[in-house]
Formats: sequence, structure tokens, C-alpha cells
Amino acid sequence: MRSTLTRALCSVTFVAVAVLGASCSDDATTTAASPAASSSATVDPSAQDTGHRRLNQLVGEWRGGKSTFVAGGTPDKPLRVEITSRWQWIPETGNNFLREIAEGDYGDRLYYRQGTLGFSPTDNRYEWSTVDSVTPMMMTYKGAKGSGGSDTEITVLGEFTDPGVLGERFVGQTIPMRTTIRLESTDRVVMEMYFTPPGEAEMIADRVILTRR
Repeated sequence: MRSTLTRALCSVTFVAVAVLGASCSDDATTTAASPAASSSATVDPSAQDTGHRRLNQLVGEWRGGKSTFVAGGTPDKPLRVEITSRWQWIPETGNNFLREIAEGDYGDRLYYRQGTLGFSPTDNRYEWSTVDSVTPMMMTYKGAKGSGGSDTEITVLGEFTDPGVLGERFVGQTIPMRTTIRLESTDRVVMEMYFTPPGEAEMIADRVILTRR
């Protein structure tokens, strides 16, 4: 019975990491984006505040390499897959929020995830939420108040209830998360996700290196 439980837990763990990845999905399925979706030219930077203006760098379609360091991967030998990520401003919100669409193929199933990234001028911080096709769970992250001033790095914080990502002993426990988005250049972005298991040091869980198509 324990063998059956272990196999089931491993399956749940793999799916959960797919869900929790900051911008993560498996082998990419490319979907053509319209010119408006691929260009920040539809938004006038002079009409934006500084926090929103920084996000123009994400707009467009990206090819990425994803490395997972938990749930089958380790710090020395991470699981490696490719992703496709597309970002565009949401005009219905007055271009206050970016939408990211991730699509991929996890073996025998298609994967879809939608993320929304925004900047709160009142709190001077970034906020990030995702929904997906795998689990009925919304993942929500917020930066600390006053943390939105960096030109090159966005940091947001959240937590999740572990379904087995960090092993059987952490199932059902609340795991703090930290996600960073490093805007290294107009053609390269690095997204990293960290977990802090109860009683242990923070550890890297996932890294995605995005390269503009």
C-alpha cells in the first residue's frame, strides 16, 4: 500500500510543480500572436507611471529553458524542459495589467496557464496571480510595500499548501514562496521561484530563462 501511495504522491508532485512554476510549462506548443499582442507600441510609455513602464520589457513572445530542482529534480541534476511564454497588456483594464499565457505539453496532457502581473502605485509594489488547467487553486503573490523601485528585479511573495512537492513529510503544510523576475535585457529575462520549508533554509525550486523570439 505504501508503494501505491508513493507512486500517487510522485504523480501529484510532478503536476504541482508544473502549476507552481513562476512561468513554467513543459515542451512548448507555439501559438502565433497578433502584432498587437507582441508589441509594446500599443501602449504609450509617456502615459505610464514608472512601475508600469518597466513591464513593457516583458511584452512579446519568448522561448525559455525551465529547470526544476524539486519533485524529481535536484540542485545538482535539475529536470530540464522548454517553455513558450507570451505577454501582452490587457486593454480592457486601461493597460494597467499584463497577461501572460503559457502553453505546453506535459507528456500525455496539454497544459495551459494564465498569469496576471500588475503594479500598485499606492503600495509601490508588484502583484502576480495565476490560474491553470491542472488544479482549482489560484496562486497569488504580492511584493512588500515600497519594493517596486528596482529597474531590473521584481520580487513577489506568496504561499501554498504542499501537495507533496517537497516530500511526504510536508504534505498539507504551508510553504512560503518567493518569486523573482530579473529584467536582464530587452531579450533576456530570468524568473526564479524559491520555497522555504518549515524549519529549513530557503531553497531554489524552479528557474526559467526566457529568450525573446
